Amino acid sequence: MADPISTPSTSPIASVIESLKQVVGAQGWSTDEAERRSHATDWVGRFFADPLLVLKPSTTFEVSEIARICNDNGLKIVPQGGNTSLACGSIPTGQGDEVIVNLSRLNRIRDIDMFNDTISVDAGCTLASVQQAAEQADRLFPLKLGSEGSCQIGGNIASNAGGTNVLRYGNMRDLVLGLEVVLADGRILDGMRALRKDNTGYDLKHVFIGSEGTLGIVTGAVLKLFPMPSTAVAAVCTVPSLQSALDLLILCKKHGGESLTTFELMPRAGLELVFKHFPSTRFPLGELQDWQLLIEFRSNDGEERVRELFETILSQAFESELVVDAAIAQSIQQNRDFWALREGLAEADFMEGAVITTDISLPLSAVPAFMDACSRAVLAIVPTGRVIAFGHLGDGNIHFGLLQPLGSDSEQFLSRGNEIQSIIHTMALSMNGSMSAEHGLGFVKNDAVAQYRSQVEHDLMLTMKAALDPKSTLNLGKVLRIENGAFSACKT
Repeated sequence: MADPISTPSTSPIASVIESLKQVVGAQGWSTDEAERRSHATDWVGRFFADPLLVLKPSTTFEVSEIARICNDNGLKIVPQGGNTSLACGSIPTGQGDEVIVNLSRLNRIRDIDMFNDTISVDAGCTLASVQQAAEQADRLFPLKLGSEGSCQIGGNIASNAGGTNVLRYGNMRDLVLGLEVVLADGRILDGMRALRKDNTGYDLKHVFIGSEGTLGIVTGAVLKLFPMPSTAVAAVCTVPSLQSALDLLILCKKHGGESLTTFELMPRAGLELVFKHFPSTRFPLGELQDWQLLIEFRSNDGEERVRELFETILSQAFESELVVDAAIAQSIQQNRDFWALREGLAEADFMEGAVITTDISLPLSAVPAFMDACSRAVLAIVPTGRVIAFGHLGDGNIHFGLLQPLGSDSEQFLSRGNEIQSIIHTMALSMNGSMSAEHGLGFVKNDAVAQYRSQVEHDLMLTMKAALDPKSTLNLGKVLRIENGAFSACKT
């Protein structure tokens, strides 16, 4: 692809680029090589494809004009929020003349309605800024992710983000009431309605939630808020088996109801890496077991009531031999320390070495059998590999990964990524699961719909893409593999 700086000024594409620059003004574009590279490299630094330029519009109208110009002139748009996608969903693919449209300047909190318990925001607001705005209004926006300081609301919507609070509050799809979306041809779909009931035709927002920017560019959203819980109490438990963990989950739901917010799975091997790479972390119990749980209840019933609830549950769990040991946090700081164990798992993996990761969801009843069968299958391929499986057990979302053998070559190990992931994905599908629970497909899994979904589902998705984006202007090569050019992004 030609460097946009050296593109002859008389070329048609140079004229289009000048038009795009005029739309966003002097502060809204860059052809600087370093900035292009930073925006065009994926979150973990493995892939890069050079865009013509990076555009940073500051209004929905500017996004609309960009879409119209690109659609009319054959340029491809890569919508981008915080670029935290783990599936390479927000970087160029090299399949044409691509421009990145980064929404970070669309960052206004438009409105907070205390009576309606809603917040209306620009898509470029970071998740953390929305959480803070809600907190200042004594409300909770419950989406909770490790990347919340960087990821943006538009990307959360485009990927139907999950996280650690799905058990109680649902995915991002469940938190959205209204959307403002710029279509591929530049038209603006204004659906910024803060209604919990509206049966006036098709609910179009759900077309765009989870579409990864392939059907439209989200520029604004109306989001649900909830009462701010006054008390949050966490506990760390060790359990003798995964089946015991599931039995404990039933017990927590029975006694805790909706106050059960978090039920996270932490493996021995993963926590050993957390302690290795984050020496300040401490395990609150005597010995690690193969499986640990982080459980949290949030409530407005008061701390004493929540602690009594925990004690009731754990008393029954000990009696039924569902837990080996348990510790309830005794302070806010200890609550944070417990969370640090869970939040350190993914980062510790990457610090340890090359890791082949997946994003599986399963019916809860299938989790023990999946873990056993999948571990045996991948270790048959890489006998000295290290299985690290953790995640949101409460909603069936497991991040099943294989860490490179000690002393092995990382590139050689990663070259087997497709083979190992295929084993894991096939295993999940055989148990009525999914190979993409919350991370999306991006371009790294853009063959998944054709491979794992029915022909009818695949045909319907292609029909939707053709209807909303007939020129494939938006995020070409993501979610669906459209054969008009081979993927050519290169490893960094």
